[in-house]
Amino acid sequence: MTSETDPSATSPAATTPLDRLVTIMARLRDPQAGCPWDIEQTFATIAPYTIEEAYEVADAIERDDMAALKDELGDLLLQVVFHSRMAEEAGHFAIGDVIDAISEKMVRRHPHIFADQSVEQWDWEAIKAEERSDGGSSSAMDGVASALPALMRAQKLQKRAARTGFDWPDVMGAVEKIGEEIEELLEAEIEVERIDEAGDLLFAAVNMVRHMGVSAEDALRAANAKFERRFRAMETDAGDAFAGLSLEDKEQLWQRAKASTRGL
Repeated sequence: MTSETDPSATSPAATTPLDRLVTIMARLRDPQAGCPWDIEQTFATIAPYTIEEAYEVADAIERDDMAALKDELGDLLLQVVFHSRMAEEAGHFAIGDVIDAISEKMVRRHPHIFADQSVEQWDWEAIKAEERSDGGSSSAMDGVASALPALMRAQKLQKRAARTGFDWPDVMGAVEKIGEEIEELLEAEIEVERIDEAGDLLFAAVNMVRHMGVSAEDALRAANAKFERRFRAMETDAGDAFAGLSLEDKEQLWQRAKASTRGL
């Protein structure tokens, strides 16, 4: 490969794979010789791609596809380098600062490994809370990203509240709350009320599974995948006639699909 096609070939700084990627991104963002699409991007326009790539990493892991995982991790790393390059151009920080910051954070959050604290004394959440306080946070709710998936964010908010003592003493409090929220949703008469009560019901359901040690996000992802597998099995079983079948016939197909995919 010649220097005309490989940006790293002429860069003495590109001595590692990460250096090469950083150099490539700098070339792509070059105002005179770069790619027009890359040049016009901002933090805001790239953010959706960053989220999408993180989900694609999770999907590759769920499928146990190591070749895809390697590829998707590369795409996610590109997002980190892209954001870091834009920040460097604006005079905020560079990729090295990002790496230094996470290295320092990992050392700070593992005093039982890098300092003299015993593993029995180690409290990850307490360390994070102290960091938030040192950073000027005044609420236990601070730092729970608003862009998180709604179920995941609900569970994180509940965990933060629980650490302050604001929580049901056991799972039955959450169970009773679900019943209460179902009644209120059924009684809602206008759309804005239904949206509000539906949110309360979902929040209460998350609270219940949290008390049972279950990740609401993981549980719903698994339920989505299970429903999709069974529905596809129904379609395969019925063929082109599926759409025209009665609800009773579709229910029979559903039961057969459940039996054939049980445990999957």
